[in-house]
Amino acid sequence: MARILILFAHPALEKSRVHRRLLTRVPADVTVHDLYEAYPDFDVDVAREQALLLAHDLVILQHPFFWYSTPPLIKQWEDLVLEHGWAYGSQGTRLRGKWMMNLLTAGGRAAAYQHEGYNRFTVRELLAPIEQTARLCGVQYLPPYVIHGTHRLDEPQIELQADLYGAFLAALRDDALDLHALAPLSAVDPDNLPLAAAQGAP
Repeated sequence: MARILILFAHPALEKSRVHRRLLTRVPADVTVHDLYEAYPDFDVDVAREQALLLAHDLVILQHPFFWYSTPPLIKQWEDLVLEHGWAYGSQGTRLRGKWMMNLLTAGGRAAAYQHEGYNRFTVRELLAPIEQTARLCGVQYLPPYVIHGTHRLDEPQIELQADLYGAFLAALRDDALDLHALAPLSAVDPDNLPLAAAQGAP
């Protein structure tokens, strides 16, 4: 079984319709770490965060898509936690072999995040700084899992997205997915996931 850490960042969770529902579907053996709850003043405990990273195989940055990026606390977390000599550099090898991905919600529809669409780039292309940060740290990056058009989702649609999210996390936990086949894709398609041929930790 893969040890999964969700680094959750939503600065206004009390107003969220979708993320609050998603969190109810997290399997009990998946760790959820709410960054805004832990660090409302952005005073990140570096030692605590590094210990959490070392204790898990796969890190999911879960957040709403803010201006084609993350909420600011994730950037603060990156700046402080991913230290030279620990996460990167000639002696910074502590995270090598782990996996990372973004799991996010976006108000815009999927068609808006295409080269011919309103936003001109795919979500994965817009997340290139995070992907390159992962690669610099020796971490293998997976394509983003995106829930699009969240402003227009009604209650049954939110419930469906929550079910798909929970099933995806369970598949990751159970090593049921072929992560190497998933890695080059532009985005995760929860309805068409590459299954692992044999069990094995990521």
